[in-house]
Amino acid sequence: MQTVTTAVYNKNEEEEKKLILREYRALLRALKQRIKKGDKRLIRRAFEISVDAHKDMRRKSGEPYILHPLAVARIVVEEIGLGVTSSICALLHDVVEDTEITLEDIEREFGEKYVKIIDGLTKISNVVDLRADTTVQAENFRKILLTLADDPRVILIKMADRLHNMRTLGSMSREKQLKISSETTYIYSPLAHRLGLYEIKSELEDLALKYTQPEVYMEIAKGLKETKRDRTRYINEFIKPIKEELQTQGFNFEIYGRPKAIHSIWNKMRSKHVSFEEVYDLFAIRIIVKSTPEREKEDCWKVYSVVTNFYRPSPDRLRDWISVPKGNGYEALHTTVMGNGGRWVEVQVRSARMNEIAEKGLAAHWKYKEGAPSQQESKLDAWLHHLRDILNNPDTDTLDFLQDFKLDLFTEEIYIYTPKGEMRVLPKGATALDFAFDIHSELGAKCIGAKVNYRLVPLSHVLKTGDQVEIITSSKQKPSEDWLSFVTTAKAKSRIKYYLKEEKRTIAEDGKAMVQRKLDHMKLPASPHNLNELCLFYKKPSLLDLYYGVAVGSIDLKTIKELVVTGDKLHQPVKEVKEIKEPKEPGKQKSSKAGPELIIFGESSDKIKYKLAQCCQPIPGDDVFGFITSGEGLKIHRTDCPNAAQLLAHYGHRVVKTKWAKNKEISFLTGVRILGLDEVGMIQKITNVISSDLNMNMRSISIETKDGVFDGTIMVYVHDREELDELCQKLAAVDGVNKIERLEAQEE
Repeated sequence: MQTVTTAVYNKNEEEEKKLILREYRALLRALKQRIKKGDKRLIRRAFEISVDAHKDMRRKSGEPYILHPLAVARIVVEEIGLGVTSSICALLHDVVEDTEITLEDIEREFGEKYVKIIDGLTKISNVVDLRADTTVQAENFRKILLTLADDPRVILIKMADRLHNMRTLGSMSREKQLKISSETTYIYSPLAHRLGLYEIKSELEDLALKYTQPEVYMEIAKGLKETKRDRTRYINEFIKPIKEELQTQGFNFEIYGRPKAIHSIWNKMRSKHVSFEEVYDLFAIRIIVKSTPEREKEDCWKVYSVVTNFYRPSPDRLRDWISVPKGNGYEALHTTVMGNGGRWVEVQVRSARMNEIAEKGLAAHWKYKEGAPSQQESKLDAWLHHLRDILNNPDTDTLDFLQDFKLDLFTEEIYIYTPKGEMRVLPKGATALDFAFDIHSELGAKCIGAKVNYRLVPLSHVLKTGDQVEIITSSKQKPSEDWLSFVTTAKAKSRIKYYLKEEKRTIAEDGKAMVQRKLDHMKLPASPHNLNELCLFYKKPSLLDLYYGVAVGSIDLKTIKELVVTGDKLHQPVKEVKEIKEPKEPGKQKSSKAGPELIIFGESSDKIKYKLAQCCQPIPGDDVFGFITSGEGLKIHRTDCPNAAQLLAHYGHRVVKTKWAKNKEISFLTGVRILGLDEVGMIQKITNVISSDLNMNMRSISIETKDGVFDGTIMVYVHDREELDELCQKLAAVDGVNKIERLEAQEE
């Protein structure tokens, strides 16, 4: 397992002062165009307060802490494009949380608008009054989104803060690296995507991959480095005729090729099941036209026409986000054309204004906010309004909300029209019921069906771009549990859950009265302690569920007498403890020895019983972490497990540091996928490698053949990752075998 390290910090006091001053001057240079009269004094004051407040603090790398707020302020200005107010808030973003300085001090020095932003940043970090069933991190994300709906600058500064933390993550412990990287992948990069911060989104994802799967990251980075010369030569040949023609036609433009992000290459390798060498689009060609706002759309299409005169486009790969911008304001023309040597090449055409919006997202919208709001701005505002709607629902369960909301961030969009021709943007896969809730919560709750393009369809009908939808309602209609199985948007899910909870509450009132009568009969008060004991006894997560269960008859209050009464308090009945021997899972161990299955060492060297997670089937040699489940004890997951990001981001406190003990007596079941040409004797060649050459125990082999090609799965027992790698190498060397890969985990 490769670890990522950073250089050792060893500067003396004099060198530190020079470094801090150099960073401060770089910030002032970045702000040069935006500084108005009096701004310099405010920036200087914010810098002095931050230096003084953090003077005794150091980062994990050993650097003075003040370098962090300075770096965040520079990112806010240089990479996100915000101005003086935001840079002052970035300089002060940690002082209220980490030092003696209060919000009142900030207000006295700078005024109310600064306090609002810094208070928002502090609220993101400080989470109070948590309910027991939500996690700190999830509640934290909810707060982030609340502040986003209030003042988007808060989230943009928070993005800069997270980006700098990710850039300097090398000095953190392995557990911190995993937790912070997973949190970044789980919520910050989707949020950056939704806010149109594509450059930041790509860098966050690349850095997260660098720490969660260093080997994968290094392999792709090495591949990109090795192919750079060939790539540059190909790009130059490709753009030469386009460049000459655009110059002849008098366009003012830039044209260049840029490599795809490492994370997006990794995604392609995983989703298409291909190796690095087989990823054809390692780069994209970008053409940026400098045009006036009235001519930019026309000019982009002219440039597209020039490109397609030289290279044949793939008709199904044209993306026109100029006529209909994405929900986050992104505008561009994307096409994929057949270049020289039979290679598909992606070409992106944008105006200079579109390019700034593509790179700086939300921040760039404000710059262009002159006169009437443009189409993409109103879409972004509509999204923020939609976000406020969901967050204002008081009963949204945080983890549920986060899961639903995250789906809204990354999915592709479809464009649906109302009967009057108004366009609404929904995520791909949205149904008629999602559309109804998108228009209005009450319309969704009363919806009984819809007409799509004048044809009657059920609520669960999946919409597609261009559909015109009319919602049909009935005053007798009420939301039901099965609606949750087919709606996809966070707004629809949260409102349905809210309506169902309200109905449940009404029914639960009867149950509450019945519990009260029972306790009165037993001469016991309905104290929080007693009610909590009843929830535990009947295995209900909340009082609402307890009362509801009593009201609908699924809980029999007669069994309450099994509880122990001491004074005016109820206690759980004492159960007789019996030793239960767990049945041994077949195929987990080849060794006939009794005792624990496998030993994993945590912080201490105690031997701990554990279970292997079925979602990713880790084996010794894999990079793993332990996760304490509520019902099944310690479970071991691979760090690249599909569920890892969610577990690490939400439940960091339940993660246990783990490493494999050296033990060659125990075998683990794992699988490989094998593809190749269907030749006579192929199965025999494969089984010879496994059984004769490597002397491995094979549990099953299944091979399907179609049109002369076979696709098979082999389940074998191995001791560790080295054995699995050796197996893959030997099988890959068999004549007729085209590809070998470890069976990827399926999401649970």
